[in-house]
Amino acid sequence: QVQLVESGGGLVQAGDSLRLSCAASGRTFSSYAMGWFRQAQGKEREFVAAISGSGGRTYYADSVKGRFTISRDNAKNTVNLQLNSLKLEDTAVYYCAANSFVTMIPRSYNYWGQGTQVTVSS
Repeated sequence: QVQLVESGGGLVQAGDSLRLSCAASGRTFSSYAMGWFRQAQGKEREFVAAISGSGGRTYYADSVKGRFTISRDNAKNTVNLQLNSLKLEDTAVYYCAANSFVTMIPRSYNYWGQGTQVTVSS
């Protein structure tokens, strides 16, 4: 079992930066691939970024590539998402998720946090 708690969301202006964090419980955090997903109002949940258990491999959605950075600290059981150059269309609830392997498919992830709201204003 893995429990995930996101933090760091908020209201920012377009062009600003934000850093999301996800704290995980459990002693086997490094064995899990971690993903960040987002869901805008009225839309389906979509992949944002993922990172392998060791942190050696990272993956990004085309819409955030070059602006967002995923990282993890296995000693602290945390995974972070740095959001730079935020756009209005980045407004969504952001979720972190854990899985035994890296995938961009939301339904493949076994564990989810409760989400944190990111709102980008003009």
